[in-house]
Amino acid sequence: MTLLNRSSWHLLCLLLCSLWTGALHAEEETVTLNFVNADIESVVKAVGMISNRNFILDPRVKGTVNIVSSKPVARGMTYQILLSALRLQGFAAIEAGGVTKIVPEPDAKQNFSVTGGKDIKASGDRIVTQVYPLQNESAVQLVPILRPLITPNNSISAYAGTNTLVITDYADNIKRINKIIEAIDLPNYGEVAVIKLQYVSALDLAQTLNRLLGEGTNIQQPGGAPQATTGGDSGNKFIVLPDIRSNSLLIRSDSPARIARARGLAMQLDVAGSQMGNINVVYLRNAEATKLAETLRAILSGDNKLASASSSQTMPGQPGQPVANIATNPSTTSSGSSIQADAQTNSLIITAPDNVYNTLRAVIDKLDARRAQVFVEALIVEVTTDKAAEFGIQWQSPLGSSGINNAVVAGTNFGTGGNNIIGLAASAAAGNPLTPGTGFNLGLLQRLTIGGQEVTGLTALARMLESDANANILSTPNLLTLDNEEAKIIIGKNVPFITGSYAQSTGTTTGATVTPFQTIERRDVGLTLKVKPQVAEGGTVKMQIYQEASSIQDTTNAAGVITNKRSIESTVLVDDGQIIVLGGLIQDDVRDGLDKVPGLGDIPFLGSLFKYETRKHVKTNLMVFLRPRVLRNATAAATLTGDRYDYIRNEQSLSATGSHLFLPNTPPPLLPKLKPQPVPADAEKPAGP
Repeated sequence: MTLLNRSSWHLLCLLLCSLWTGALHAEEETVTLNFVNADIESVVKAVGMISNRNFILDPRVKGTVNIVSSKPVARGMTYQILLSALRLQGFAAIEAGGVTKIVPEPDAKQNFSVTGGKDIKASGDRIVTQVYPLQNESAVQLVPILRPLITPNNSISAYAGTNTLVITDYADNIKRINKIIEAIDLPNYGEVAVIKLQYVSALDLAQTLNRLLGEGTNIQQPGGAPQATTGGDSGNKFIVLPDIRSNSLLIRSDSPARIARARGLAMQLDVAGSQMGNINVVYLRNAEATKLAETLRAILSGDNKLASASSSQTMPGQPGQPVANIATNPSTTSSGSSIQADAQTNSLIITAPDNVYNTLRAVIDKLDARRAQVFVEALIVEVTTDKAAEFGIQWQSPLGSSGINNAVVAGTNFGTGGNNIIGLAASAAAGNPLTPGTGFNLGLLQRLTIGGQEVTGLTALARMLESDANANILSTPNLLTLDNEEAKIIIGKNVPFITGSYAQSTGTTTGATVTPFQTIERRDVGLTLKVKPQVAEGGTVKMQIYQEASSIQDTTNAAGVITNKRSIESTVLVDDGQIIVLGGLIQDDVRDGLDKVPGLGDIPFLGSLFKYETRKHVKTNLMVFLRPRVLRNATAAATLTGDRYDYIRNEQSLSATGSHLFLPNTPPPLLPKLKPQPVPADAEKPAGP
């Protein structure tokens, strides 16, 4: 009665009817459920009494449900009916430890639930987790297909390591998804055919078959990704892969008819060329035709000691014939075999017999590969602290005189220029304005009568100075260059240096000279970075580096301009993406200066009238770091460029001038927004490691 007293009178009547009807059908173990706009908490308690289950309700589970059964239902079905009603309200049940927790549906996947494999036994609207290993298809590729079939608040994910799907959803829905997976996860019985060629190069014939068979064909180059094609039947794939070592074609297709057609075309095209028609043109994509032609000529002439190669090596399509015959057989080289380069189209024109051409074609394909690029970032960090202090008292005063021309004068003077009392007194006596040195200067002017003439002089000078200068400089010169190619960047000024001068007398009696003739050499002063990277095996980068940071110190020197220079020249080995220190300077310079009158300057307190003190502390920390990044494909280069582009664009937007009451607004120049560039699907992988 405690349960029923918490419900409304309307709900009480419904529950009494339900229990009464259940008593009438006790021998059949059936009940009739009638809940109209009933509170969820009350319905859960009633079902718990009927099904003998314990429930825990989350405080957020609120609302009403409607459950109406026109006919009696089995007592065991009341729990499943409750789960269906809760699901419609956005709640889910979690069974654990003999207790059923009712929580909001988004939180259900984060709680413990029944977990099983492919043959999970649970059913109904309860939350379960299934681990489904796939046999043929990729789990990662199936996720976007199955995701729309999963309840939005539940999850599906793929683990590529074991090709497994992990699904958390309602049990009935998971059973439906299992049937879909079983229909998709089927083996692909595509046929693979090997076609051995005798005269034609497998690389050239693969490209020809691609053009002849049209859309839906994939030609895959060695060491590169297959070419993407548009159109065609995705369920009837046709892949052509040339094998350079055996000069063969590997063809895979789900259609035996297409393989038979490709085989027939290959046999018809694999014929010996005519004696006068063995001229072949090979278009290069990455290598430079002029340099590659020189390498191939060296192979034909035997400069690379090809004749000493093992006789076990054979040419593609010519079993048993040594490769060395290319260089040693006089008929091969005397039959007019030649290699020419066309720089305009970056292509090679090869005139050679079929067996020689096939061997050269295989070499060309290996050398005409995409080279890796290296992005080098040099970090030059300089932190300088300069502190100085000065304190001193100087004075000049007559002590007495015995006549017009005789006088006794005492005093102290320290420093030079505007820091010296004698110089300042002379300027005052001459009527010039006083120009004391930097800092606080306190002086005493006194009028003296010397020889009957009144003179204004500086008789006392107290000077105090304290300076503090800090500098924090970060320079990051960046370079992007091809593997094994030197790059250079200079950021600075081109300064003239006088290297010589000449003046010639005119020979007249006045001794006049012509305008002096000077020779000038211009040098770069600033930041210079030269680097030549070489990508090694395992992702390491060997780098030849020259880094220089120079600046102008003094231009008033009679001998010429004085410059400061810090340079590093080294060869280092760096891991891809790692930072190493190349070198640097850690300097701590402390200087103390004391000028004083002997004896008098040592008197406590009073001695300050007879001395001048200076102190200076300069601390310099200079370090040079290096970080290379290997860009092996177009995607990596595009990502790096996009990051730098967005950074500069953001800096431009921050440099906008504020609004002014009278001046017009001048928006800064802004780079256009960078649009993502499509990466070609046939982009090759870089050569080398």
